[in-house]
Amino acid sequence: MNIKRLHKDQRGLTIIELLVVIVLTGLITTAITTTFFQVFDMNARTANHMSALSQVQQAGKIVSQDILQTQEDMIDDSPTTGEFLKLGWTVQNSTTVVTYTLEDGELWRSESGGGAPMMTRVAEYIDSDPTKTSCDLEGDVLIFTVTATVGKGTVHEESEQRIYRVQPRPGT
Repeated sequence: MNIKRLHKDQRGLTIIELLVVIVLTGLITTAITTTFFQVFDMNARTANHMSALSQVQQAGKIVSQDILQTQEDMIDDSPTTGEFLKLGWTVQNSTTVVTYTLEDGELWRSESGGGAPMMTRVAEYIDSDPTKTSCDLEGDVLIFTVTATVGKGTVHEESEQRIYRVQPRPGT
């Protein structure tokens, strides 16, 4: 029978040493998990912010292009209910009318005149609150304010707002 004997200087781990190892492992695991969730949260916020920024820029670009073509006397910044902005211009005896509507967080553009009517979605996540998204004609400048909010009502909610000042072409 071969029995292995422990020498006086050979011992196993004590309970205190085991507890220290468990506590240290728990602290390291907690730190790694917290860091992971912070990175995940920041990525979600950044993605929402970039999406809101993209939608605001898209809306500003398309509306500004139409305003630049519009004649001053063909702007209606307070059209009928459901419509957001109405613009028009005449080229070679053909009148084009563009109407913007804001429905369920989406900005839509419909164009009529000179061909078949077309309706396209301009942007998503647009805030319909009149203090955040609006059009006002001040003198000869149309001020278009647009706000996009992505992740509304969540911890990752991000908003972006831009104010565009565009002067339409003079009426003829």
